[in-house]
Amino acid sequence: MRIRAQLAMVLNLDKCLGCHTCSLPCKNVWTQRRGAEYMWFNNVETKPGIGYPKRWENQELWRGGWVRRGEELGLRSGAKLARLAGIFCNPHLPGIDDYYEPWTYDYETLISSPAGRHQPALRPRSLLDGAAMDIRWGPNWEDDLAGVHETGKEDVNFAGLDAAAFLHFRKVFLFYLPRLCEHCLNPACVASCPSGALYKREEDGIVLVDAERCRGWRFCVSACPYKKTYFNWDAGRAEKCLFCYPRVETGQPPLCAHSCVGRIRYVGVLLYDAERIREAAAVEDPRSLLGAQRDLLLDPEDPRVAAQAVRQGLPAPWLEAVRRSPVDRLIRKWRLALPLHPEFRTLPMVWYIPPLSPGRSLDDGGAAEDPEGMRIPLRYLAHLLAAGDEEPVREVLERMILLRAFMRAERLGETLDGARLARAGLDPQRLRAIYRLLALAPLQERFVIPPRPPGPERRAARAQERAGFP
Repeated sequence: MRIRAQLAMVLNLDKCLGCHTCSLPCKNVWTQRRGAEYMWFNNVETKPGIGYPKRWENQELWRGGWVRRGEELGLRSGAKLARLAGIFCNPHLPGIDDYYEPWTYDYETLISSPAGRHQPALRPRSLLDGAAMDIRWGPNWEDDLAGVHETGKEDVNFAGLDAAAFLHFRKVFLFYLPRLCEHCLNPACVASCPSGALYKREEDGIVLVDAERCRGWRFCVSACPYKKTYFNWDAGRAEKCLFCYPRVETGQPPLCAHSCVGRIRYVGVLLYDAERIREAAAVEDPRSLLGAQRDLLLDPEDPRVAAQAVRQGLPAPWLEAVRRSPVDRLIRKWRLALPLHPEFRTLPMVWYIPPLSPGRSLDDGGAAEDPEGMRIPLRYLAHLLAAGDEEPVREVLERMILLRAFMRAERLGETLDGARLARAGLDPQRLRAIYRLLALAPLQERFVIPPRPPGPERRAARAQERAGFP
């Protein structure tokens, strides 16, 4: 057993406001430079929809992530020689129109226009070549279902559902999906890089780019199934989410988490067995991937695990941080969070609590008490968070419904059926703990980030260029 620590994040989709407050500080701090105008390390999509870049979930189109070939696990984009053969012609690489052509406005017109009867109009101009342009797509073009009647049918999560029926006015649904780099346990971007520029940090699992070694091959862009690795066309280098590691190393949460006004994000440390990563990622049935990934996670309260972790060099503050970790409780202990598209076999480490929704009929007037009757189809959520397996999603939603019913009963002085709680593996004490973490927890409980483990001294200024930002 080779025990490693991993910084992870959980997002509660039941509370996301779609306000984009997480995206803006990330954009302003990390991608305000030439060549990075189109990059959004963190973005918030409206579901249903095809997202940013267009159709990023469709791996038949982009060929990202991993697949099983016989008993072996390999990149969907092909073997190394096959990838190198297409180095000058990669048909599975998103173009700028799949993201969007970034633009600004001709603000000088407001100052230099001659006096006239009408206010001068600002025209959009491309940030790439300065030419006038018509805006036809953007990083959040489908916000609040805008245009989803045209694009929604291409959403792969509608597999097995009549997309047109669920896009009809009286049956339509929406929820927000914030996305960032998944900092996977089995990252396809790292495996695809010929120059070894991408790497996963040993001490905390953050995936970074060594800009000095990057040669701009862009295999990482193709291989990432979440399309969260980008190519800076000006610098000729790859760039990606850093999990705000300069902040994390000082015990501060990433900007996207710290700025979230809905308080939907939780950051903490998990322990996992690194020797079993390939075994977990290569299970035959995609629906078994969620269980295999959960089995990788180790219980920090287990004396054998704790002793082994200390022997292998895990600092005591990190072990204590795992014991207090909110993500460990939400993912491993309470089983409330699910990974995004586990069928990509990258073993992602940004997990989501699926959203509750009211009944499907507009006349219901209240919340549904059965996941099958909710407005958001159970199968849709299963394709998004459980490789098509509805049972894990149903289990989470039933627990969330019970939590709501329990707190309502407690406020009204009523008693909830104990047998109902027992069937769901819950009890009053656990429900109160869940409620506190999801609804009341202050920043110190939502973000449990230990200090950086001791290691070779380094100058931060020298480390910057090697780690993916200028």
